[in-house]
Amino acid sequence: MNYYPHKQNWMAIRATDTSGALARAYKERLSGFTVTSRQEKHITLKEGGTFVEFVSCSYLGLETHPALIEAASAALTTGGLHLSCSPNVMRPIYLPQLEALMGDIYEGCGVSVFTSTSSVHLGVLPLLGSDLLKAYPIRKRVRWLIEKTAHASMQVLRGVLKQFGEVSRVDAGDPESMNETLKHCINHKETPVLLIDGVGSISGLVPIAELAQELDRAGGYVYVDDAHGISITGHHGAGYAFSAVGHKLPSNMILAGSLSKAFGGSGGFVVVADPCDIETIKTLANPLIFGHSIMLPMLAANVAAAQIHLGREMNRLQHRLWANVSLIDSVTGHRLINAGIPSPLRGAMFESEEAGLKAARILRDYQILVFPVFYPIIPKGKAMIRFAISSTHSERDLRQLGAALSDINDAGLWNVDGPLDSN
Repeated sequence: MNYYPHKQNWMAIRATDTSGALARAYKERLSGFTVTSRQEKHITLKEGGTFVEFVSCSYLGLETHPALIEAASAALTTGGLHLSCSPNVMRPIYLPQLEALMGDIYEGCGVSVFTSTSSVHLGVLPLLGSDLLKAYPIRKRVRWLIEKTAHASMQVLRGVLKQFGEVSRVDAGDPESMNETLKHCINHKETPVLLIDGVGSISGLVPIAELAQELDRAGGYVYVDDAHGISITGHHGAGYAFSAVGHKLPSNMILAGSLSKAFGGSGGFVVVADPCDIETIKTLANPLIFGHSIMLPMLAANVAAAQIHLGREMNRLQHRLWANVSLIDSVTGHRLINAGIPSPLRGAMFESEEAGLKAARILRDYQILVFPVFYPIIPKGKAMIRFAISSTHSERDLRQLGAALSDINDAGLWNVDGPLDSN
């Protein structure tokens, strides 16, 4: 039966084009793990066995930091689990504390906290497109430029964004194409807004400062989702995007960040150039009006994490992360995706889904759990295995991964030249 008699929507197309590779990975317990306990990067699964995981995006290991656990426990005792109402009606004491601390990290900017980075997108972008953020005026109309590698949480909003202006997918790595697009916006008196990741989940780093200047010349804005870049670098762990612009947010940039990855807690936040726009965000952003605050224990943990970011310990955590990233590059001969760049994410690409599944099996035999990736994250028919490196991985963990990848290479599954050094 044809359930889509007219033009197929994007979800129907995705469902049609998706193979059974991910379902096989679940069935073979190569993904979809059920964790019963953990000790740093070593996790025990429900079906038994203890493994080293390279899956979690908590790149600094702060989610197990005693200060965060103590703060969460205290909040649970004094306030329970949740204040289930809009933060505009009743807000936990930790929320203004957190926003003040985030204001210290992003000095001179305005910061507002949401329950997730996706909620930031859903709340802030319609305000921007409606010309309600006074520091970011829109001319005749907005033209959304969604970078082709931007996170799915922004891609999926195309239908919402079309209520405010036309939407185009662009390749920010193609200067000629970008120039033509921006010229079109100038000629038609459109305000271009580029939606892009800072540190891509698989695509490396983006030249944020250069893009901000390029959009500024066209009278437009850059909206950066730096979820993977927060905490791992920058003064006070401000992140990749903020450090790339000299720790001073350009007047034509909005930064969306995550509290749920390297930051160590849970939630998302937005950083705007003019603190005056925060009142508009807090009173008009849909997720803040019709949603709720982050649950109390996690909100308190966020406060503890922010205090760590502002202290001396942050430099040590960042240094250990980058030492581990350097080590994995060394033992794999700089042949992984993203090798040599300041990103905690590495990957190995495979020419077929079957090869990727076989590689994941070998890794599991080495007591290593990873993230196997298939379409629609990467092109149809191919596979990739992503490795998230953390400051809490031991040297033994990393060399164990190097040895497994060497076996995968020797088996002819991974097309890299020459032997890998796992010693």
